[in-house]
Amino acid sequence: MTPGQQKPGTHLKIEFLEAEVTFEGRTALHPLKLDLTGRRVGIIGLNGSGKTTFARLINGLTKPTKGSVSVNGRDTVTEAEAVNADAGFVFQSPQNQIILPILKDDIELGLKARGVAKADLAARTEEALSRLGIAHLAKRRAHELSGGELQLAALATVLATRPSLVILDEPTNQLDLQNRRRVAETIDALNEDVIAISHDLTVLASFERVLLFHDGRVVGDGPADDVIHQYEAMNR
Repeated sequence: MTPGQQKPGTHLKIEFLEAEVTFEGRTALHPLKLDLTGRRVGIIGLNGSGKTTFARLINGLTKPTKGSVSVNGRDTVTEAEAVNADAGFVFQSPQNQIILPILKDDIELGLKARGVAKADLAARTEEALSRLGIAHLAKRRAHELSGGELQLAALATVLATRPSLVILDEPTNQLDLQNRRRVAETIDALNEDVIAISHDLTVLASFERVLLFHDGRVVGDGPADDVIHQYEAMNR
């Protein structure tokens, strides 16, 4: 089985049990009861609608103010380390994901932090870069990479950790048409389950399920075509 590929018929099960998030008296996400399963889930909505807060709850980057979130039965607060190993997060700005100047060194640093043996670092790094067709970038400096290369490099840093779920926050943000297509095709080809936030609705068109957020609430939930049409109708 390829790294990251799950057994046939199995997917992550994510449960929101009246999960709520408030920041300084403002409700970013109203109490939410929701189950997430499936291979591809898209998240859409206007800026400030709660999309990123929702996604960050899944791997514990944000903690619920009330209620709880679990991934495969593990609570994202009390079992944060196990959840974080299951759910990798690719940030909206890949510059925030890549810390060290050289891509290979950055990936290896992340693997060391997860306790991967020194003898395995090079192979795991090569594996992640080769999956995305960017092995030739291993010794390149991050500031030398194009926008599309940088986005794929950020994804490689996450795939190297072998998560079961990849969460992507605006993966085609500020990319030109050619690189948007390249990143979208890469997402489609991933073995891992994917949750993607995107204003680029074409990226989500093939997804099984899409959630529409508005003012911190889920106001649409269903097949991609239906929910995308609902979103477009709301914003005409």
